[in-house]
Amino acid sequence: MDDGRPIFLQIAELLENSILDGSLVEDTQVPSTNELAAFHRINPATAAKGVNQLVDDGTLYKKRGIGMFVAPGARERLRGRRREEFARQYVQPLLAEARKLGIDPTELKKMIDTWEERR
Repeated sequence: MDDGRPIFLQIAELLENSILDGSLVEDTQVPSTNELAAFHRINPATAAKGVNQLVDDGTLYKKRGIGMFVAPGARERLRGRRREEFARQYVQPLLAEARKLGIDPTELKKMIDTWEERR
């Protein structure tokens, strides 16, 4: 649990990934900050900061006295946000490099299809 990014962001991403892969579904309770802290051997305040970030962005919601739960629609919102990030981080640079090399979109798609077939 250390890829150079703040630990609270890594905790938030772990929970997001569990929502995206279906491990945590809508209205399901997520692990408590104390459980997250014990499991990852981090300070509970750090775990709480990651969880609260997800509350702030509407991915999780609080049930007073019970805990945190996955918000309705969270998976689709996360998927949309991650797709936008993917396009910005990978697709835009790919297209820019293809343009520099004179690769048109049809040829680029063929290249991608060929690589996919090799998997």
